[in-house]
Parts: sequence; structure tokens; C-alpha cells
Amino acid sequence: MKIRAYQDIKPILGRDVYVDETATVIGKVKIGDDCSIWPQAVLRGDVNVISIGQRTNIQDNSVLHVTHASDYTPEGRALIIGDDVTVGHQCVLHACTVGNLCLIGIGSIILDDVEVESQVMIGAGSLVPSGQRLERGYLYFGRPVKKIRQLTERELSFLQYSAENYVKLKQTYIKR
Repeated sequence: MKIRAYQDIKPILGRDVYVDETATVIGKVKIGDDCSIWPQAVLRGDVNVISIGQRTNIQDNSVLHVTHASDYTPEGRALIIGDDVTVGHQCVLHACTVGNLCLIGIGSIILDDVEVESQVMIGAGSLVPSGQRLERGYLYFGRPVKKIRQLTERELSFLQYSAENYVKLKQTYIKR
């Protein structure tokens, strides 16, 4: 695994975190307990903070980045991800906020200043343009993303299942 400092600031990893040996975690990144970072994922906290809650999984080839301070964004923008979130393969999350118990479908892109409330499912291949707010309890899909419908009880329970499944899976990698 490539965990490295940026300007003398090192990533902080919680307990029982799995970072694949091909993943890269740089700079101002805080990863909560029981998280997993899968092959080729890149978490680049160079010009702002990336904060990831507990039991969240960042799957293969996903890229997480932030926005620097400038005249356009005086404070810059951090990337905040809550607890029990599944970020599918090959996603891009840039300077956005994702609540708890969300699923970001394979190949989705979430841009700056987006707020994804808790218990949201974003369908595979979706694009969430800058400044959007995705309301709690809904399925979103499309390029650009549109609100499709409320999540069913089964889908809501799947959000928790997905996070728990990845906690179990990463344990098999840690014990190798």
C-alpha cells in the first residue's frame, strides 16, 4: 500500500482499516475504523481534507479528490463521506459530501459542492453536477442525475448489508 505524506501531513487510519497494496492514500486523509480501500483506488488529500467515516468501502479504481482555496472557493472544498457508505468501482468523488448509508453505483461521478444526504442510492454510471443536493431516501440515476423514486424497504436494508459485507470481506484480506 502507498500511504504517504504531503507537505509533512500524513494520512490517519482508524482501527482495522484495509488499504490494498496497489491503492494510494496521500496527505490530509482521515479514514475511520473498519473501512476498506480496494485495488488502484486513489485518495488524494493534498490541497484539502478527505474524511471517511466508519465501515465505508472505496472500491477498485475509484478516485477521491478535493478543491483548493482560491478566489472562486476561498476555503476550498473538502470531501466528506459518512459511515457505512459503499463507493462502487471506478467512481470519481470530487469535493462533495456524502451522508451515511449511501451506495454510489459503479462508474458514477459526483462533482464539487454536491450534498448527498443519508440513505441515498445512486445508479451506476450517473453524473451528479456541481451544487446539487440529493434528498434522503431516494434512488437517483442518469447523466445528469434525476430523482427516480423512493427507495424500498428492501433497498434501504441493502445499504447496511453492503457496508457490512465489505467489512467482512476486508477481514479476509487482513488475515492473509
